[in-house]
Amino acid sequence: MKADLHVHSHFSDGSDAVSEVMRQAKKNGVTHLSFVDHDTVDNLLEIQRQAKRFDIRVIPGIEISAYDFKRKRKVHILGYNYKLEASHIRNLCNPLLDRRNDHSLWQIRKINDLGYQIDEQVIKQKALPSNTIYKQHIMQELTEVPYDSTEYGNLYQQLFKYNGVARGDIVYIDAFDAVESIVKDGGIAVVAHPGQLDSYDLIPELVEIGLGGVERNHPDHTIRDHDKVETLAEELNLFMTGGTDYHGRFGTPIQIGEITSPINKLLV
Repeated sequence: MKADLHVHSHFSDGSDAVSEVMRQAKKNGVTHLSFVDHDTVDNLLEIQRQAKRFDIRVIPGIEISAYDFKRKRKVHILGYNYKLEASHIRNLCNPLLDRRNDHSLWQIRKINDLGYQIDEQVIKQKALPSNTIYKQHIMQELTEVPYDSTEYGNLYQQLFKYNGVARGDIVYIDAFDAVESIVKDGGIAVVAHPGQLDSYDLIPELVEIGLGGVERNHPDHTIRDHDKVETLAEELNLFMTGGTDYHGRFGTPIQIGEITSPINKLLV
């Protein structure tokens, strides 16, 4: 058994089609896979179709872009094994996708005000099958240099961070609402990469409304994060997950299955 429970596709902010992710996973010996595209479950039918083709067991997944309003910081909530209709998740996330897309269109206009000439219709077409434009899609039109290059990072910071013309963000989903929607749809909610976003203090509070797990294995996690997750999991009776957070060429280079999940109840 080899499970990667954190991969993204071109249904959100990943560069690769589901079939390409599956092909790589099969080549790397991955037996269990979960696509956790941001704030959407529109990928499910394609994932199920490709899973049969590649003989890989897939676990329905999502990564909800949430917020800890008490501590004023982002937190990502993974959802697994929810009912396929996912009505509560859809009702919660669809307005967020609209906000994100509207914000991205605003960002394109602000960037063009600087003298760039990027076409929002071209970006929209290239983003498909995602109906939402992400910053990665905008950057793809601006530069061909790799994601992990200094040039890419400098341009990204210049435009989207600090005093950049396209800085700012949308209003995210309350983390408690994210967990509740997953649980109401029969799924299991997991806090994603708590070491990356410093979500540790929030975890005990989310357990009270049904949080089931916490992500241990992630590219940004240190040995100290592993220890903290293990301690919390034991104290709060949570199970642990893990994966690569794969985004293809839209993210840090990594091989699918290079980071795997601990054995847990999703995999048995």
